[in-house]
Amino acid sequence: QYQLVESGGGLVQPGGSLTLSCAHSGFAINWPVIGWFRQAPGRRREGVSCISRGGVTTNYADSVKGRFTISRDNAKNTVTLQMNGLKPEDTGVYYCAARQSIYTSLLDTDFEIWGQGTQVTVSS
Repeated sequence: QYQLVESGGGLVQPGGSLTLSCAHSGFAINWPVIGWFRQAPGRRREGVSCISRGGVTTNYADSVKGRFTISRDNAKNTVTLQMNGLKPEDTGVYYCAARQSIYTSLLDTDFEIWGQGTQVTVSS
């Protein structure tokens, strides 16, 4: 049974930091490509960041480059999204997703398995 579980969301002031974690299990391929996506109210879901199986390749949306960092610990089957310098426009539900392909992507349609999401709110 494939499973992705996000944690770490919450309320933070502008300029603050949060760390999101995605625990993955049940995959035939032990270390799938993992992506982070977010969806704000009234907006479509957008890709935030993605990391390759071995962690060598990473991708970021232009809006988060220089502020967010994605990493993974394959010994613990965990992918982390460190978010610094948060802005109100970063508010939304954040999802991690997995794909069986070896290629990274920021397109949500490329991902087959999704977590339940965690809320991130950036507000003073």
